[in-house]
Amino acid sequence: MPKVLQIAWREYKATVKTKGFIIGLLLAPVLMSGGFIAMIITEKKVDITDRRIAVIDHTSQIAPAVVEAAKARNENEIHDPRTGAKIKPAYLITVIEPAADARTQRLEMSNRIRAKQLDGFVEIGPSVVHPSENAEGAGVHYYCENVLFDEVRNWMGWPVNNQLRKLRLASAGIDEERVPDLFHWTGVQSMGLVTVNAQTGQISDAQRPNELQAVAGPVVMVMLMFMMIMMGAVPLLQSVMEEKNQRIAEVLIASVRPFEFMMGKVLGGLAVALTASSVYIIGGAATITRMGLAEYLPYDLLPWFFVYMLLAIIMFGSNFAAVGSACSDAKDAQTLTLPAMLPVMVPMFLLGPILKHPTGPFATVLSLLPPFTPTLMMMRQSSSMTIPAWQPWAGLAGIVVFTLLSVWAGGRIFRVAILTQGKPPRLTTLLRWAIRG
Repeated sequence: MPKVLQIAWREYKATVKTKGFIIGLLLAPVLMSGGFIAMIITEKKVDITDRRIAVIDHTSQIAPAVVEAAKARNENEIHDPRTGAKIKPAYLITVIEPAADARTQRLEMSNRIRAKQLDGFVEIGPSVVHPSENAEGAGVHYYCENVLFDEVRNWMGWPVNNQLRKLRLASAGIDEERVPDLFHWTGVQSMGLVTVNAQTGQISDAQRPNELQAVAGPVVMVMLMFMMIMMGAVPLLQSVMEEKNQRIAEVLIASVRPFEFMMGKVLGGLAVALTASSVYIIGGAATITRMGLAEYLPYDLLPWFFVYMLLAIIMFGSNFAAVGSACSDAKDAQTLTLPAMLPVMVPMFLLGPILKHPTGPFATVLSLLPPFTPTLMMMRQSSSMTIPAWQPWAGLAGIVVFTLLSVWAGGRIFRVAILTQGKPPRLTTLLRWAIRG
């Protein structure tokens, strides 16, 4: 067996036989998807404490409609129709007469909220029915402590605007019963694209997309890629540094070349990532199939995933192994870990804008930059948008070239640094070693 494979096999066994690997294999998906799991668990954990809301109506025409809407909601929406259990908070509306001094009244109402006597109050301006007459007095303002996340504010818009339409119809002399569909709200539904069956030639109707599934696919693929890099490449920095400090590297260098030593470590990390990814993909596919959602499995993307992962582990693994060879203690490792981690972390900060516009110029350019290609191109390919066919191949060509350069530069750094002791590493020094050897 070639020496490189012997070192890789040793590295692989040393990792997968540990309890830490098994525990990490089980806990990594939970930690990475903790936010989604928490959302699912807490989705039905709604605070059902009644909300006490005051309404200050300067028109004296809107508040009664709000009271009636809240009454209807409390009777029909806040209890489970099967069990009768309360599932939503009731809205308890109190109408307050406007005071002569509006600012003082707002302060008094705000103090009542601070004293937990109220949860919020609404002030309806005097010219809200006809805002063109006085734009300054045409506002509807909702005051509360938790301004951004208070659900009452969103609910309040419907009864207020529904009553405003009725009042404006009445002032125009139009009988509401003559236009019964006037207040019917028609939402815009999202639809996919119409397709043609390649075998039968029949046209298939477009389907309503599932927003969760549209987001979950790209996010899961990106998270899996990130996890594999963290499991297969990042630990090489610590592993190489420990073997250097324990003088194990000196013994190995006596029988193998530094480049063989480095590549053995990298291939060992690659084997670990392949093992973990196979477990996750096979387990995930089996679970999704049992749930009856097999049609959502992106089988066509799996070859791309494994190719991207292979190149990413070799590329980043070479970098981390080279950095680890230059470190003599934990302080040195802390100094160089952040620069080495940046190419891995940056794509994770860009998931939002790229997932929103996967075919835009920003997403296209970044996904063609080799350090970001494995993560970002994988996310773009797994999105519902169709990206040009040449872009994945161009990204693949770029990452192949960049991976070869990373292995070459990492090997030159590793050869010099692995036996160097007592010299704190600097990025300029590593760059000089990569260029000059």
